[in-house]
Formats: sequence, C-alpha cells, structure tokens
Amino acid sequence: MTGIIKLLPKNTNDVIETVAKILRGGGLVVFPSDTVYGLLVDATNEKAVQKLIAFKNRAPGKAVSIFVSDIAECERHACINHTQKLMLSDLLPGPFTMVLSSKHTVQKELEAENGTVGMRIPNYFPLLSLARIYGSPITATSANLGGKSPHYSIESLTNQLPTSKYEQIDLIVDAGKLPLNKPSTVIDLTQSTLKILREGDIIVTNAKIEKLTSQTSEETRKIGESIIKKIIAKKNQKPIVIVLKGDLGSGKTEMTRGIAQYLGIQKIVSPTYVVYYEYDILKFQNSKSKFQTKKFIHVDLYNIQEEAEFEHLGLESYLKPGNIMVVEWGEKLGKMYERFSKKANVVHVNIEHLNENERKITIRS
Repeated sequence: MTGIIKLLPKNTNDVIETVAKILRGGGLVVFPSDTVYGLLVDATNEKAVQKLIAFKNRAPGKAVSIFVSDIAECERHACINHTQKLMLSDLLPGPFTMVLSSKHTVQKELEAENGTVGMRIPNYFPLLSLARIYGSPITATSANLGGKSPHYSIESLTNQLPTSKYEQIDLIVDAGKLPLNKPSTVIDLTQSTLKILREGDIIVTNAKIEKLTSQTSEETRKIGESIIKKIIAKKNQKPIVIVLKGDLGSGKTEMTRGIAQYLGIQKIVSPTYVVYYEYDILKFQNSKSKFQTKKFIHVDLYNIQEEAEFEHLGLESYLKPGNIMVVEWGEKLGKMYERFSKKANVVHVNIEHLNENERKITIRS
C-alpha cells in the first residue's frame, strides 16, 4: 500500500529517516526537489532501478540522472578534470544536471549509451540532507510517466496515474504545490566546450560568478551593498532584479537591508504577509550615476502558493528603467522568471548555511 507523508519544517528529519529506510529496502519514493517532484530509488540497487524504469515506461538506452550530496561524491561516480570541477563548483548546488563520463558505480541502465551519467546536487534542503544522510547516489528523474509532463503537485501526479502504477510507489512525500520551475538545465561537460542539452530556468552564459563567505549579519548587509553598487556602476539602463534564494534564516532579509541602505533607505519592513513593499529612492536622483533610480521594491514570495497569484500582484509594472527589485524566495517565480529576465538585468544570489553563523554566498550576474 502506498504511504503519503506531508513534509513540514517540524518533521523534516523524521521524513528523511523514513525515506532513507525505504530506499535501502529497494523502494520507490516520490519526493519534492528544487525543480519538480522526482522519483527516487537507490541508484546502485539493480531491482530498485528496474522497478523505476518499469514504472516510468522509459525507453531502453535513455539515461536517468542521479542526486549526490557534494562534489566529492560526484568524483566518486564520474571522471572529473580540473576544468570540470571548477564548473561544478560555480553552478552547484542548483537546478543543473552535469553530464560526465561515468565510473560505472551506478546501475548500467541509468547511464547513456556513450557511458556518461548525469549528476545533480540539488539546491533544496530536504533533498540535499537526504542525499548526505543516505550516502549513496539516488535517482534524479521527474515523477511522471514517459512522454508526460512533470508534476508540481501530488494531486496532479495521482490524477495522471492508473491504479496499477500508483500501487508501485512505496511512499509519496507531499510538500504541497512546488514553484513552477522548469526541469533542470542539462549541460554536457564531456567535450572541450560545454553543450546545453536542455534549457531550464537558468541558462548558462558567460555569466560572472563570485563566491563570498559571511560570518555575521553585518557582513551579509555589506555584501548586499557591494552587489548593488557594482550593478549600478554599469551602463545598462534596464531595471534591476536581484533574486535571493536560501533557506529560512539564511540571511536574505539582512542582504536586502544592505541593498536598501546603499540606496538611502534606512529602514525596511519584512513584506512576508503583504508580499511586497515599495520605497522611494532619492540617493541617486540628479546625480551623475548611470541610473536615475525611482523605486525600490522589496518582494517576499514565501507565502505565494499558486502561479495565478502573480497576476494580481502587478510586479511586472515595476520593471521600468531605474527601478530596483529584490525578490526573496525567488525560486517561486516559476514562469514569471522568463518575463523578468527579458525585461530586466537579473542577478542571482544564493545563500547557503555552512554552520550556525557562517554563510556561503554565490552571486551570478
């Protein structure tokens, strides 16, 4: 009988332990990710992998990617040179699948016919924690039947499945409706130049990537000031959107305070329950700055559950030259991200807990 567990902040550790136990027993689990709901089995367990492939109705020779916990784990399962490792360090964790030459430590059915394997380090705390605790690679394929669309809610998945398929699932972990993010961007790193095999929400270009470490809230605010100062110094006249990603308590609001302070705004109020606040920016008016800034919009998407809610917010109306928008929980933008990226200069900032006080901040501009 298929079990269903609700994933909540207070029960995350218990859910992870339950899932790990089922995976060790060769079970098939539906689990949320940083993109869509996925199907997890132990990638080293022959019977579990056969169960997954039968469930998916997957064509022979079509590869299945794997989740791992970190780059060291990637190196245990794939051949990685120095250049490839630098690319992994720049982009992961995140919504990217890196295609690399396999060391053949996972079941052969998961590899492509040319002996490559797709590697994922998810930017989603429960799944990343599961990968760390489990200690073996886990399959990273979307929870849908072959040829069907991926799912962002358990209701959508179960409505698609016939009873015979539903009964093959050992456990469903329900985290509610996920942000409408595209499946991961797939990048082939096996050639001398990287090749995009599938485009997700984030497209790899010649983007500048900067990595910093913060030990205190004050340092996080100063990094926020530095980010906006560098962007404003550029000549491009598009509006600016800074997309902040990170778990609860990672420091997104502190970084926003730093950005606001640089713009001359001394106090901001968290907009969690109202979604956004706007502030007048006076600091650069009538100055020699490239931007004659008008509005600072502080957005918090934590409580947004449905894509339709965006239509009532009117956020696109703020995408005017000189305006600056910071979006906390930017991963919830979903399809709205495409519209933002066409109209604005979008900068991605990911804040990751290293320990109680230390944060790793990755800036992609």
